[in-house]
Amino acid sequence: MTVQDLETFYDYNYWANKKILPVVSQLTTAEFTQTVAGGYRSIRNTMVHLLSTEWGWLSRCGGHQRGASLKAEDYPTVEPLIKDWHNVESYMREFLSQFEDEDLNQRVEYSGKEDKKRSMPLGELLHHSIIHGAHHRGQIAVLLRELGYAPGSFDILFYYAEKHGVPA
Repeated sequence: MTVQDLETFYDYNYWANKKILPVVSQLTTAEFTQTVAGGYRSIRNTMVHLLSTEWGWLSRCGGHQRGASLKAEDYPTVEPLIKDWHNVESYMREFLSQFEDEDLNQRVEYSGKEDKKRSMPLGELLHHSIIHGAHHRGQIAVLLRELGYAPGSFDILFYYAEKHGVPA
């Protein structure tokens, strides 16, 4: 894994966010917080979990500090969530710009389940954060469809096609 790989994957991550956030912005406050389905039960809860986790990994890896996990109730509407998402994107892009490829092998210690100490390479932890984001964005897309909204497609194929000016 290279820094350029991570920068590309995070660029895709934020491109996909920019595809789904305008759809989420169409939700009423009731729809945003409504219990629909899934492990986090609402679009808001799933999105806050996703943002908190991405920011949490950035923080654990030495980037902009998040503090305590984000709480869904602190986001009664989508607007403050979008603002924080833009901030985290800036923090991540700045963080990645500081590294050389060999830096991605630095081991980062973190607490796992039951506070068990674990250690993994920086690059792998950041890569995990991207995959985690794709997983939960897919869940958010399903929840949006359950509420009658069409989030469109944000597969990486469409990102690459758009990036290279190729019809998807």
